[in-house]
Amino acid sequence: MNRSVRGVATALAVGFAIYFAARAIWWTVQPIAPLLMVAAILLYLAIVVTTVLIETPDGLRMPLWWGVIAVAASLAIPFMVNASLMPLHRTAPFATWYIGAIGVLSVTCIVRRRPVIGWVVLAALVISSSAYLGLFVALELGLVGSIMWAVVAQLLVLFWDRAVHDTEHLAGIQRAVSSWHAIQLVRQRERRLRVQYALASAGPVLARTVAAHGRLTDEERHDARMAEGRLRDELRGASLLNDAVRGAIREVRLRGSAVTVFDEGGLDELDEERRDQIRDELADVLASADAERIIIRAARDAHAAVTVVGRTGAGDSSDEDAVGLWHVIPREADAAK
Repeated sequence: MNRSVRGVATALAVGFAIYFAARAIWWTVQPIAPLLMVAAILLYLAIVVTTVLIETPDGLRMPLWWGVIAVAASLAIPFMVNASLMPLHRTAPFATWYIGAIGVLSVTCIVRRRPVIGWVVLAALVISSSAYLGLFVALELGLVGSIMWAVVAQLLVLFWDRAVHDTEHLAGIQRAVSSWHAIQLVRQRERRLRVQYALASAGPVLARTVAAHGRLTDEERHDARMAEGRLRDELRGASLLNDAVRGAIREVRLRGSAVTVFDEGGLDELDEERRDQIRDELADVLASADAERIIIRAARDAHAAVTVVGRTGAGDSSDEDAVGLWHVIPREADAAK
């Protein structure tokens, strides 16, 4: 409950408490024990004001121990009021102030997130007023109103809590959507930068190849193959590449090895810090790799983020090639330890 709503609720509760206290001292008949009547009024004011203002860790839910005191007061106040009056005068307008007053106390307990205490207070009011006045007389003199206040207060609290829960849920969804949208914008920007980098590095070689109609020197052919590899890496490598990985792949190719990169979304759901760690580990693995063909694959897997396989020709076909390198980079950093 925000400050403005709570301020309005506090002002209403205190206002009603003062109203019933003022009504209680507007005696049309002299009580036989006026001090007892005054004590009941003061006790009620102290209980209601404390119930409204008592501080709690969450700022709203009333302490249980104070709820027990409120229940005891709801039993004591009707007794004190009726004991201070002659039976003939107990139905006088000023004498029945406690019916509405304790109804306010019940509503206050419900609003302070102690509904059980609030309904126990109301039950104590029903029992005491029925005992001193009779049930139907008490209903005519304001008990119906107190019951209706408690019911309305309970419904308002339930609706308010539901509205707050729905608002928080929608706010969480909005934050998640905003975060997802921001991530997608960053990834789109990264892809554009990769394509620009690939075109900048491979574009001149490709332009010379087109201009020479494919008639290239051995050195130009080598440069063209390197440029083609960089272009494929940028288009198919996606989130696997950074400067360290690009440099490691280039060194591997310069040593005569073939490198193939497949990004199938294995890093999509990881945070940027973990992605950087995976790229650095991948660069370290490639720096010491010694195989004729190296395959780097980032598949969608529950445990493995990146798999690096190095194969060396040892048989008559690729199926019989020996696996000289096998390295798995896990999705979670703790799993790598």
